[in-house]
Amino acid sequence: MKKIFKLTDEKKHEDRVLEAVKNDIRKYVKREKKKDLPDKATMYWDFDCKVGATSNDAKEVVYEELIKELDAVKATGANEVYIEVMAKAVPKPLKVEEEPEA
Repeated sequence: MKKIFKLTDEKKHEDRVLEAVKNDIRKYVKREKKKDLPDKATMYWDFDCKVGATSNDAKEVVYEELIKELDAVKATGANEVYIEVMAKAVPKPLKVEEEPEA
């Protein structure tokens, strides 16, 4: 998903517009996670994210920090925000088994 969201609407409060943007992002991620993985046993969905006032100013962030960065862009007084969220299937990290000490 590559999209420019308006952060202002004359008919809605700014906070409600921001919450609607956050809801759209969460709905997209939820929909992408439902898709089939190539190998369910060894892979999971990860997301490459960018956020900024414009596509040129967008910086890469991890998905967990996306909402905080969105709030930061809103705090700068921007009227629009560029958000890019791309799903990718990545292998799960290997678990390291600990040996019991004698």
